Amino acid sequence: MAIRHGIDLDKARALHARETEDFLARHSRSLELAVRAGGHLLFGVPLHWMDDWPTPRSLFLAVARNARLTDVDGHVYADFCLGDTGAMFGHSPAPVAEAIARESARGLTAMLPGEDALWVAEELSRRFGLPVWQFALSASDANRFAIRWARAVTGRDRILVFNGCYHGTVDDVFVDLAGGQATPRSSLLGQVYDLTEHTRVVEFNDLAALEDALGDCRVACVLAEPAMTNIGMVLPDPGYWEQAQAIIRRHGSLLLLDETHTISCGPGGYAAAHGLRPDMLVLGKPLAGGLPAAAYGFSAELAARAQQAKRAAPPGHSGIGTTLSANRLACAAMRANLAEVMTEDNYRIMFERAGQLAQGLRELFARFALPWCVTQLGARCEFQFTARPPRNGSEAEAGQDEELERCIHLYLLNRGLLITPFHNMLLFSPHTSEADGQRLLEAFSAWLEGTVA
Repeated sequence: MAIRHGIDLDKARALHARETEDFLARHSRSLELAVRAGGHLLFGVPLHWMDDWPTPRSLFLAVARNARLTDVDGHVYADFCLGDTGAMFGHSPAPVAEAIARESARGLTAMLPGEDALWVAEELSRRFGLPVWQFALSASDANRFAIRWARAVTGRDRILVFNGCYHGTVDDVFVDLAGGQATPRSSLLGQVYDLTEHTRVVEFNDLAALEDALGDCRVACVLAEPAMTNIGMVLPDPGYWEQAQAIIRRHGSLLLLDETHTISCGPGGYAAAHGLRPDMLVLGKPLAGGLPAAAYGFSAELAARAQQAKRAAPPGHSGIGTTLSANRLACAAMRANLAEVMTEDNYRIMFERAGQLAQGLRELFARFALPWCVTQLGARCEFQFTARPPRNGSEAEAGQDEELERCIHLYLLNRGLLITPFHNMLLFSPHTSEADGQRLLEAFSAWLEGTVA
């Protein structure tokens, strides 16, 4: 009998085979569309990540509303993925949908500012404490542009990231530690130059490594999620960020926080909730209710330096910005979302429901004597196949088990419960009910009863 993480693999694999057959038997319309898509979409999907779900063929969606999905075969799902944070406040929030419908008839894009853009910048300043903002179409773009500003104002060419990080499709960040050495990420396609020439990488929560990596004063910025979320959740040690910020500033580097996922911590993200003081801050996916939009903010001092750097540069393209950045429709959606959806009241509901599920998972794992942990980050929680929460990217990666994840995810999906396909993250919207969380616990318990060694 093969046992891994307390699970009998023979039982889990046999159950997974039955779940695969069940999915294929109950999704004839999705299967029909998957066959058609195979001839016209790479990997049969419009974005190849959509092929990462645990289903044997792609699940095609018909409707997404609030915290519910309906597929083309009529099956309804409680959605704990929420577009991997893009729909964190629910699918098509009414104020955002109304703003889109209203503003779409008044101009989609013009490369000129409107009042909505100013309102959004003022509101972001109030929430996040950074007075000056710029907009982009995605957090990937915002991170890329922020790195360029950091290099421009400091005159330095290096950046530093944490092992196992993810900050979108920014070339510079795809560097990992392998045997203690910085190495370009092996999964990166089409890379033609050595990323380690300009990117340094250290483990999260390792203050000595951070100090050493910044010691020669060549690092323009440290790009970080304040708590890691894309390798599995990794929370900062108590006092880590207070000391890390002091180290970063002592060596003249900038702190660039990517709060695309950690906006789950509250209306001002992790930084506001925990008193961090970044030089720049990036927001993405959920900012416009799921419409492509992002923003990045500057401290007053850095904004002055950025404007000076641009004015001192020769005429021509800065390499920062795209034509559709800050388009009118995205600005209207951001305004509606910030004003009426990303509210204190909604966050309170999300925190409460996420906390209930996190505690329920802990009790479930204790009942089955499993050495698994549960971590919560505001409206987000995650279970990991480790006895204690990991402290860095290497520990988080070592605790992952793709085979078990796919078994669990498909079992839940077949029972109308959709969780994020990347590791075991669960996200709560204001529309996610207590009953949804209870259904998930009951289904998970049934899976464990059939698979625990």
